[in-house]
Amino acid sequence: MPCMARWTLIALLLLNTCGAAKELDLQPLDAKTMWRLARLASPAVSPDGRQAVVAVTRYDLNDDSSTTNLYLVPTDGGPARQLTTHKGSDSSPTWSPDGSHIAFVSKRGDDQQRQIYVIPLAGGEARRVTELPTGAFAPQWFPDSQELAFISLVWQDTDDWQEMEDRLKAEKDSRVSAKVWDAAPVRYWDRWHQQRRPHLFRVSLQAGPVQPITPSSGIHLPISDPGVGHFDISPDGQEIAVVADSDPTGVEPNLDIYLVPAEGGQARNVTPDNPAADFSPAYSPDGQWLAYSQRQIPGFYADRARLALYHRPSADHQVVTEDFDRTISRAIWASDSRSLYASVDDAAHYRIHRIDVPGGQIRAITQEHSFTDPRLSADGDVLVALRQSFTEPPTLVRVDLTNGQATKLSTFNDSLLADVTFGRYESVTYSGADDAPIQMWLVYPPGFDPDRRYPLYLLLHGGPHNGIPDGWHFRWNAQVFAGWGYVTAWHNFHGSSGFGQEFADSINPYQSELPYRDTIEAARWFASQPWIDPDRMGAGGGSYGGYLASILLGREHPFQTLVAHAAVFNWYTQYGADYGASRRRFGEFWEDVDHYHKSSPHFGAGNFNTPTLVIHGQLDYRVPVNHGLELFNILQNRGVRSRFVYYPDENHWILKPNNSLHWYRTKQQWLDEFLR
Repeated sequence: MPCMARWTLIALLLLNTCGAAKELDLQPLDAKTMWRLARLASPAVSPDGRQAVVAVTRYDLNDDSSTTNLYLVPTDGGPARQLTTHKGSDSSPTWSPDGSHIAFVSKRGDDQQRQIYVIPLAGGEARRVTELPTGAFAPQWFPDSQELAFISLVWQDTDDWQEMEDRLKAEKDSRVSAKVWDAAPVRYWDRWHQQRRPHLFRVSLQAGPVQPITPSSGIHLPISDPGVGHFDISPDGQEIAVVADSDPTGVEPNLDIYLVPAEGGQARNVTPDNPAADFSPAYSPDGQWLAYSQRQIPGFYADRARLALYHRPSADHQVVTEDFDRTISRAIWASDSRSLYASVDDAAHYRIHRIDVPGGQIRAITQEHSFTDPRLSADGDVLVALRQSFTEPPTLVRVDLTNGQATKLSTFNDSLLADVTFGRYESVTYSGADDAPIQMWLVYPPGFDPDRRYPLYLLLHGGPHNGIPDGWHFRWNAQVFAGWGYVTAWHNFHGSSGFGQEFADSINPYQSELPYRDTIEAARWFASQPWIDPDRMGAGGGSYGGYLASILLGREHPFQTLVAHAAVFNWYTQYGADYGASRRRFGEFWEDVDHYHKSSPHFGAGNFNTPTLVIHGQLDYRVPVNHGLELFNILQNRGVRSRFVYYPDENHWILKPNNSLHWYRTKQQWLDEFLR
């Protein structure tokens, strides 16, 4: 063999050997690696479109702490530049209209509460512009770039900041722990409501006196989760559109859009004729229109939200997307005021759509994967968003407005994921209840061999009206489960969002029926596949998914084990939930209705015989901890193999890093015991 040919062959062999060794070094995604990933929040794009700012959070597994800093990312490509280096949390960045400053929320130095800070793009340190005893958050700029609007939780019977500071200190020092309410709701997710209410204020960039906007208006922002999406400032800076609850009883919530003078004054309701929720206000750049989202079924969070327009000169309303069977929310205006963009939950993807106004023509710009949090530059030329899939955590991208092509901008997780091998995934459709087509995601174990037979872990999603898109999930990550050696699936059963209003509402009021049948049909579909072992199938879910696991527990099913996390187990005791006082859409249990008895899982207790892992957090006020205790105690009473995992410092979700690692480890051990 000639010398050159011999050395070429040796080089090729070495190259192939190194490549094979590198492939062998790759490992499936595990929970610990996932907690090392940087987590990106909603971006903001500069007015000229040249840069995006994004808050990036990283966790420290040693002490469960987190650090959130701001990064500037060029939208034409290039490395990110760290803008803040605070060891705490810098969040909610927003550009001034002239592009000279970024406002954000932080708690630094001697701050007792989070405050509004501003950092100049020309260089220099961040400067605090609020110093309120009640704190400040959710900043929005006025058009002149010299003032900011923000939210603070304040008492409504005083406007004296010193008195508020004294009250806060008295509360802290008091030996009386009692709290008193005369009206619902009293708590939300994992916190108890206080007597203070969220109101809007304004402050000069020069840190002048804080001026009230809504305290004398007769309204306040929603108490449960007030934020930047609950108000918008008109292009001339003279008016603010505010979301407020018009229901005085606390049991029939009805969000409306109110208009308030930016200098303060009486609020005017512009959506009084709609008894359901109106939200997400957004002024058009030319000031002619106020766009908002409108639901039409009171008390039903999964009612299709239509895009509506309020014509400011004529005070006329128009529903733009009546014929579009998807929800539109948080729409953003194009610079010409002739169209809007929104991320739409659409057939197991979040796709960016363009909606032309006032005609209502709609076109999906993106197709594959999921795109959320779109942000458009003031000139309308640059749109950035977060892209994600089952194999990509949220990543900042630039989206071409003509063809939907995405250009990756952020690389925060590239080096860490370079050592991870992901399982192949795909979407399939099978025949569910009443032969309806049911979409389902399949995630195969890395190195999947179709000639082998694998155990199945069928995930039951929550909601129930929260469809599973092609996206990244930190709390229930299908790639982590697949890395344990399980074929992992997530089916969008009847009731799931993204498949039209009729499909979403089809399960009400008997929420136990169609999803149960869809799940049984999914199990049958898997049992017929040559690469699934029908004697090693398990199912599990959280919230409504835990509810569905409890329904399965009391009925015929093919699963060897079940997992019920934060399961709604008893429809009667669910009146203790954070929304428990709200009137039910289909009647109360003391009225002449039968869906409570038919659909509450606890009535199936006489049939419980499947080993079940029960998980619950003490701070879960959406599904109070008694549900987990009731389920576990009944299983124990019946002699069914069961385990109760209790987290005294977690809510509806397991959010602390080391608790999450324990959650994943405990679940793996449980599944392996019955399915390996």
